[in-house]
Amino acid sequence: MQYLEGLNERQKEAVVAPVGPIAVLAGAGSGKTRVLTHRILHLLHQGVAPHEILAVTFTNKAAKEMAERVEALMRENPETSRHESKPLVTTFHSFGVRMLREFHAEAGLKKYFPIYDRADSMKVVKRILKEMGIDDKHVEPKMILSKISKEKGEGGTPEEFLAKRSTSFFMRTAGEVWSRYEKTLTTESALDFDDLLNKPVQLLKKNDAVREKLQNRYKHLLIDEYQDTNGVQSKLANILAKHHKSIFVVGDIDQNIYSWRGATIEHLMSFEETYPEAKTIILEQNYRSTKTIVNTAQAVIEKNVNRKDKVAFTENADGDPMKLLMCSSEGDEARTITTMCREIIDDGAAPGDIAVLYRTNFQSRALEEAMLYSGVPYQVLGTKFFDRKEVKDLLAYLRYTLMGDSSVDLARIINTPARGIGKVTELSVLQGKTEELKPGPRAKVQSFFSMMDRMKADIAKLKPSDAVRYVIEMSGMKAHYSKGGEENEERLQNLKELATVASQYDMFVGEEGVLKLIEDATLMGEQDSMKDASAGVKLMTIHAAKGLEFPFVFVTGMEEGLFPQQKDDVEDDEEERRLFYVALTRAHKKVYLSLARERRLYGTLYATEPSSFIGDIPEAHLLIEDGDTYGIPTIR
Repeated sequence: MQYLEGLNERQKEAVVAPVGPIAVLAGAGSGKTRVLTHRILHLLHQGVAPHEILAVTFTNKAAKEMAERVEALMRENPETSRHESKPLVTTFHSFGVRMLREFHAEAGLKKYFPIYDRADSMKVVKRILKEMGIDDKHVEPKMILSKISKEKGEGGTPEEFLAKRSTSFFMRTAGEVWSRYEKTLTTESALDFDDLLNKPVQLLKKNDAVREKLQNRYKHLLIDEYQDTNGVQSKLANILAKHHKSIFVVGDIDQNIYSWRGATIEHLMSFEETYPEAKTIILEQNYRSTKTIVNTAQAVIEKNVNRKDKVAFTENADGDPMKLLMCSSEGDEARTITTMCREIIDDGAAPGDIAVLYRTNFQSRALEEAMLYSGVPYQVLGTKFFDRKEVKDLLAYLRYTLMGDSSVDLARIINTPARGIGKVTELSVLQGKTEELKPGPRAKVQSFFSMMDRMKADIAKLKPSDAVRYVIEMSGMKAHYSKGGEENEERLQNLKELATVASQYDMFVGEEGVLKLIEDATLMGEQDSMKDASAGVKLMTIHAAKGLEFPFVFVTGMEEGLFPQQKDDVEDDEEERRLFYVALTRAHKKVYLSLARERRLYGTLYATEPSSFIGDIPEAHLLIEDGDTYGIPTIR
């Protein structure tokens, strides 16, 4: 079996294991994708027809890469290259669509049913709240939709939710909105993203003919990143595998970082309970990272209790110790990281070989600013700080108070946050027809312009940082984003971070500081749109980095309360540690950690404490340095 050459003993054991329930606990960098693709090749060598194999993962990118590797292996092996068909390698949602298209009649659907994306769903939820006479100032539509999505991800129904969760106004409202939302989907013969998983499970449960047909078609099921499955995804997999029991799952409990999306490690933890005859194989050899990185990550993750034991090791080089850069402030931290990135690049690395990771999006602001100033190319994965809606809204307020002649800024802020000025009224204002409005709309418009007049007079007397705080309060943005919910909290944090940015311009007199702030923010926006972004240093959250790997990784903001974030219980604390484990194991060669002894939040300077995670790192693997000695990078 030449196709097994190059696999280690544990990998071979997984690939050639007898058909049946198999769980592969694969540590970071242990070659799990290689095992999955070679398992498929082995099944083909054993006489399994390609169309009898279904491999499922979570992202289109992962599915595409896996399918390409399977096809390449089939071409390289004469015994499998003769097959005209191919195994189906897809995502959970794509499989749901495929299944519902094929069995649309049985599912009570049109063959070509519309699929609502999140924006479509949001419009429906907002409309329903309006019909119910509920102001979205009192109940945030995004929180309602998030609750509906999470409950649907567990296979729940509006009726069950209303029966069990009717103890609060929010829960009762969410249940009623959900009920009406489902009726809207039914009336329009539409499905949302959650339905692409829920409907197939419901169909498989209710229709014996469909269930038996698919169980016999897909006799062999392989699932990647099994620790990330939610309730419905797990049910779908178990139903498909129930008859032949050929289910091969690969996952890493230590990399479960998406519980807020409904993912649970319990499906992997309890796999042997679901399938008593299951065989568990552990992949512990890391091919990605140095001994220093592997041993450090192992020492960190062993502090978690809710996991299955596996001890990672590697035959790679020892590598350098990690560096902890102790910086005075977040600005010094950003400048130090930028200087070190330049040194790494000057030593021959490509900018894209470097990743700078952070726990929360607002941390990217100082990093972007430092890299822009020093000329280090960079790419932000996710929304850039100055491109975030709430930041652009606040800058538009400032710009309009100073210039007052921008219809673009006026259109952006006149009903942000919502103050009852509709699109028709807005159009009349932009056309200069305010006096033609009816008394009610005209009064709201006049109130808005009175507020802007007050802002203009007051801002002229304030320092830029105070001006930003003033607009956050006066515009109603603070009240709007203080309603609760993770997304609102992050938006408010970003606004507070803008006050920190503005404090750097407090030495300027009068309006000059605000104008300078606006000008620099505009320039940063242009830098973000550089065309060769793929060659830049990658800035991203740790969540966004999962599944990626880089030779050099910086993990920033290693401060208690920031990383790990303050959590309510032990389970959440363990997920924060898993997040740190994921951050460390992204690196091939070198990991740099950094912290700020003082960090400005909302323009106020706070003393920080080093992250408790630092104490989990073996002393032999950590060098502590004064980050400020790296100096300020020069402009290139």
